[in-house]
Amino acid sequence: MRADYRPIRIGLLGAGSVGSQVFKLIQEDADELANRIGAQLQISGVLVRSLDASRDYSIPKEFLTTDAESVILGSDIVVELIGGIQPALDYVRMALESGSDVVTANKALLANHGPEIFELAERVGAQVYYEASVAGAIPIIRPLRESLAGDTVTRIMGIVNGTTNFILDQMESTGASFDAALEQAQQLGYAEADPTADVGGFDAAAKAAILSSLAFHTEVHIDDVYTEGIEKITQLDIESAKDAGYTVKLLAVCERVDDDSIAARVHPTLIPQTHPLASVRGAFNAVFVESEASGELMFYGAGAGGIETASAVLGDVVMAAKRHLGGGSTLNESTHAKLSILPIEDIVTRYQVSLEVKDEPGVLAVIASMFAELEISVETLEQSTIDSESETVLLTVITHETSERSLQKLIEKLNQSEVVAEFKGQVRVEGV
Repeated sequence: MRADYRPIRIGLLGAGSVGSQVFKLIQEDADELANRIGAQLQISGVLVRSLDASRDYSIPKEFLTTDAESVILGSDIVVELIGGIQPALDYVRMALESGSDVVTANKALLANHGPEIFELAERVGAQVYYEASVAGAIPIIRPLRESLAGDTVTRIMGIVNGTTNFILDQMESTGASFDAALEQAQQLGYAEADPTADVGGFDAAAKAAILSSLAFHTEVHIDDVYTEGIEKITQLDIESAKDAGYTVKLLAVCERVDDDSIAARVHPTLIPQTHPLASVRGAFNAVFVESEASGELMFYGAGAGGIETASAVLGDVVMAAKRHLGGGSTLNESTHAKLSILPIEDIVTRYQVSLEVKDEPGVLAVIASMFAELEISVETLEQSTIDSESETVLLTVITHETSERSLQKLIEKLNQSEVVAEFKGQVRVEGV
């Protein structure tokens, strides 16, 4: 440690499950962190909404304040952990404009205002660190930002929401319904009382925007990410996938489509049971990266939790402190590529299509003709009996690659056909 260097002042904005753990780690590991950095870390203040609220870790009251300006302007590094867009955006602006580096775990803020924040940081010579904004404790931002900076990333598939992964895993492993699995997730603390952000795919979409922007050097806003949740996934989808050798996961898929365009989407996805992502169980996260030189890489671990996310935050604090101490250069975000972002209609992938049809001669020929008319090639087709007295059977079709536009035209035809009793749904297939 450099004995002649003053302590580096850390301002914490928020003292929830993550913020309180960051405070605890800085206090309890002070000497070790000082040895790693070369100077002491000193908490200059902790911004809270209420001075008397209960917290996961008891923070001495002398550190707590409701005065944001005093914390921000009195710090060298500001750690934003309050979440949401406002007042977080104003606080981050204030911190950067004052010359402080910023560490944040706020995925919504970056997915909506990332370009503005990074532009401001570059203009004032500050740095924004955000490892904890995607996949909790899993190191994925730094590898994309630094380790793979000399490579060309072609595709990212990520399980980046632990709540949905837990629900789908329970549906597959125990036979639970979606509602029962969601209730269990809420009881265990994996899902909020209002689970919309998770089960609707919006949390994963924010992370997909961040990953796409980094990987493809292009501004990707959350509104650019096609988003579909898991609310409509049924046991029929789970069982049909399993019978065909697949597992259902909610994936964030970020891909380079060609030299000029990319796509970012979040939706339920069938992946082969042999794919590394298929073995990710419970509330864990994993990000599978494909690049031209490095090939296939997978990052796996806890995607949420106070202490786990605090670990990622503190890693960024250490990096920021070392830069502050050594006067290193700013690592700017690159958006030089400016690739176009394709709408979902132009995406090409495989699909599993499930439909209930009349159990009559000639029905398969009629169904096959509708696929053929739209030039959608069938890879596999399975027919199963619904029950012994039913006059209908269940058809499960997995297609070869086709466009979303063609698939939607097919669904329209199937819904209008007299031989189709009910269109059960479609799920995209990846990783084949």
